[in-house]
Amino acid sequence: MSKLILPLILFSLALTAEVQGEDAVHLFILSGQSNMAGLDPDESFTPTVQNAFGKENVIVVKDAVGGQPIRRWYKDWRPANGDAPQGNGDLYDRLMAKVTKATKEREPATVTFLWMQGERDANEKLGEVYEASLKGLFAQLQTDLKRDDINVVIGRLSDFDMKDARYAHWTMVRDIQVKVAEGHPRGAWVDTDDLNDGVNRKGKTIKNDLHYSVAGYQTFGKRLADKAIHLIGKN
Repeated sequence: MSKLILPLILFSLALTAEVQGEDAVHLFILSGQSNMAGLDPDESFTPTVQNAFGKENVIVVKDAVGGQPIRRWYKDWRPANGDAPQGNGDLYDRLMAKVTKATKEREPATVTFLWMQGERDANEKLGEVYEASLKGLFAQLQTDLKRDDINVVIGRLSDFDMKDARYAHWTMVRDIQVKVAEGHPRGAWVDTDDLNDGVNRKGKTIKNDLHYSVAGYQTFGKRLADKAIHLIGKN
């Protein structure tokens, strides 16, 4: 083999690997309130996406805080009536600071945003503006990351309060999450109805709880990862 042919073959192989995405970096951003806060990515989410794309090709960023409304992320949040409260988007800024740091040296080929939130808005009877807020948050993320190809996975509220007895807008927010996910060109949603039974991290037996069991969180992470992998392959 001539000295000229060998470099050409090596270059071709390298180019093929790049096109096929073998070295592509995939960014996963996880955020929301308590049921995202209770998720440990290392239990099932991160291993699943690493198995799909390779350990070195995965960046997982998580920042979640329990009991918080979507206005802590969406900066242009507005109530149905009246003025918006001050300080919207502070948790979003904290999240994005982590994203910026994690991607400082590596430009991701794909970005997937995984969102588990809505309990607080359902409790505060803010369901009427939740759809606009959720769509606004996704648009805000696209603008800040300067890309319109972000995948979105939404964790749907569980069957905790299907009669809206304690959280008046529970089923409203739940339905909105499905509507937004299915209407998004790169969207999907995850069922959580079977995750809030069993034994929680405190060793207490739970049934239709607001939060998930130990096994529930593990299953939740796997479901989020599977949906994300599907969207990346699809798009």
